[in-house]
Amino acid sequence: MITINIYTVKQFKEKSAKYDLSSRAIRSPQDAYNIVQSVLDLEHEACEKFGILTLNTKNFVAGLHVLSVGNLNSTIVHPREVFKAAILNNAASLVCFHNHPSGDPTPSQEDINSTLRLIEAGQILGIEVLDHVIIGEKRFVSLKEQGILI
Repeated sequence: MITINIYTVKQFKEKSAKYDLSSRAIRSPQDAYNIVQSVLDLEHEACEKFGILTLNTKNFVAGLHVLSVGNLNSTIVHPREVFKAAILNNAASLVCFHNHPSGDPTPSQEDINSTLRLIEAGQILGIEVLDHVIIGEKRFVSLKEQGILI
């Protein structure tokens, strides 16, 4: 006789709060930046944090997930964790974000490579990665606006 484990996957909402934002929909990298900054204020963090905004079919924010907390200049990002959160939110698409504690939001080659990897995984799963916003001190860089994402 063998034992077979039976599981149920559930999502648990930690908290919610009301935010005064000009739009519920993400229509630009500026919109994504405004939402992330109003909720997390990443430009003042001492370590890198990576997360996603999950979006429904109308590009309304379904959820905000901080998926990885790293150190001064790096954090680990794996497609498994990114898309687990997106799938649990029934996301049609997502926007990635992370901060650079140095204040300079210029993307590193690793930022670009990990984003391209997430795009490939998203294509397989049918969840589009719309952008990756890197937050620095009082400014941000959008990989989409930089022409890195097509």
